[in-house]
Amino acid sequence: MSDKRRAEIEAKRAKLAELRKARADRQRAETERRQSETAGPSNAARRDVDDLVFALVGGRGGMDSGGDLTPSSSLPSTPPRPTSNSLMLSVSGRASRQSDVGSDRVSLGTTMVASVNGATEHVVERTMTPRPIVDLIDVEQELFELPQRERVIYNKEVQTTAAVETEAPRISEDEIRQQIQRERDVETARDKELEEESVQLEKEIEQEIRELTEEERASILSAPEFLDFVEQSSKILQRALNDGYDYIRDYTVGAEANGDDSEGKRVKRICAFYDERYGKNRSITDIDWSPKYPELSVASYNKNPAALNEPDGIVAVWNLHLLERPEFVFHSQSDVLSVTFSPFHSNLVFGGTYSGQILLWDTRSKHLPVLKTPLSAAGHTHPVYAMQMVGTQNAHNLITSSTDGTVCSWLVDMLAQPQETLELIHSGHNKTGEVAITTLDFPDNETTTFWVGTEEGNVYQANRYDRAGAKAGLNQYDIYKGHAGPVMGLHFHPLVGPVDFSDLFLTASVDWTVKLWRARSVAKAGVGAAGGGGVSAVAPVYSFDEADDYVYDVKWHPTHPALFGTVDGSGKFDLWNLNTDTEVPVVSTNVGSGRAINKLQWDRKDGRRAALGGSDGKLYIYDIGDMATPRESEWTDLQKTIAGIVAGGGGGGQTNGVAGDAAGEAVRISGGR
Repeated sequence: MSDKRRAEIEAKRAKLAELRKARADRQRAETERRQSETAGPSNAARRDVDDLVFALVGGRGGMDSGGDLTPSSSLPSTPPRPTSNSLMLSVSGRASRQSDVGSDRVSLGTTMVASVNGATEHVVERTMTPRPIVDLIDVEQELFELPQRERVIYNKEVQTTAAVETEAPRISEDEIRQQIQRERDVETARDKELEEESVQLEKEIEQEIRELTEEERASILSAPEFLDFVEQSSKILQRALNDGYDYIRDYTVGAEANGDDSEGKRVKRICAFYDERYGKNRSITDIDWSPKYPELSVASYNKNPAALNEPDGIVAVWNLHLLERPEFVFHSQSDVLSVTFSPFHSNLVFGGTYSGQILLWDTRSKHLPVLKTPLSAAGHTHPVYAMQMVGTQNAHNLITSSTDGTVCSWLVDMLAQPQETLELIHSGHNKTGEVAITTLDFPDNETTTFWVGTEEGNVYQANRYDRAGAKAGLNQYDIYKGHAGPVMGLHFHPLVGPVDFSDLFLTASVDWTVKLWRARSVAKAGVGAAGGGGVSAVAPVYSFDEADDYVYDVKWHPTHPALFGTVDGSGKFDLWNLNTDTEVPVVSTNVGSGRAINKLQWDRKDGRRAALGGSDGKLYIYDIGDMATPRESEWTDLQKTIAGIVAGGGGGGQTNGVAGDAAGEAVRISGGR
């Protein structure tokens, strides 16, 4: 029932209650008026006069009077009933003969005899026919005093007042009758009207609250307003139920004395987000954390081959306080391969699809995207595996790349056509001129120069615009060679702390390795070509070869300079600390059922939580504890570590005379730029 209809019923009920109350008030007033007319002062006075007269006369005929004796009419020998104060009744029966000859009549006589105490004794003397003399028993009985009736005395003043009152102007009886009749007619008509209205209101209320049919129930349960209400209210209840706070915790009890010192270094799984309805037979392709709400994370999914009627692509926003189901679910007509929150608009979520479309969803809207790019040659026509938002609050762009080597720049509020389109073409490529981009990243505080990983295993540097002697497009002269398979992840060191390591980046590949690189500055790009040396191959600074399967993603920690994490095809989540060990990870954790982990993303707040996207469709959230908190010496220690790595020749050796270049770079790094 809608709020409007419910309000109408409540108004009708209130009106019906008012009508009934008004009717009851009128009936009560009429009853009081009639009682006041029948019980006026004159009638009361008349009753008092009648009582006085009966008291004076003696109250014959079975009426009790205030001071007489009433002999019983049924029993001649019954003594009279006295009502005087503290009487002593002495009854004496004598048998005597009367001298009347030939008479059988019984005479009854009463003699009044004064007693000693001043009271009056009544002696009943009875004359009967001669019979044997019988002695009678004298009986004495004490009677209690009864209160006397209050007597009303009329005086001259009362009579005068009554006379004055009677001198008021009189109204004829006919007029009074007519007036009373008119009032009664009006009240009758009003009561009838109220009765009819109350009956009508009762019928309307009964019609409104009648039992619903199955069709009506089904229509209500399928109404969008009802579904929205159930969705929102059930989310609130589930958030409260999923709250892990211990409400009976006793803060007076201290921590255990034999606590585990390594507790802060353990990697703990907080939860695993999964909904059978949305995640069945799907894999997570990308994940991201909300820039405003630290409890929210987003994951993109590919298609479910077994469900032809479901959307091919799904994007789910998960809440750490709502474990059983996602907070929001968005649909796509194609597999969603990449996803990101807008860092400048907390309600917007962007996704790149297998068909090449860029979609924009809004958490304030429904499941479908609010904006999307057209399927035309103006944008992407190949799968979009990488996207990133660059710029500031007032001037920012969404940068996307696809496997056909196209990089597009979009305005977030206009996806009809890209603002810029850049085709990355390499002239020395064996098969075609295009570069199949699988991953992309911008260094911090950089909006023009970026690096891309490709399917062939090489990493290239490119520019959006012409700048500092470098032309827009792909840098043809510097090729970062080191991987033997497609590059699945690429991430630059965050610009955090007292020392700038933002030119260090990591790459992960299906060749089971993770490599550390040092990016050449834009000013040095093309130096070899300008000097006649041709194409310069840049080798990695170091190679981490401990993985047992494809390494699908790698990410630097957002706050700890020497910490980074990797995920691979065997379901392992490895944490590396370069200041502790460069050969093996400090912590290695098997995630879930052992299936491949496709993506890794640190939370934006403090880096304590890591979101891991699995090929089983589950989003795992892990807490790394105190390992996320760096010491003050971590930056200087990392300087020494990098200097030692470069001086030692790096992992796998450098080629084409790049070793000296890398050594010079290491000297610059150790000096603290």
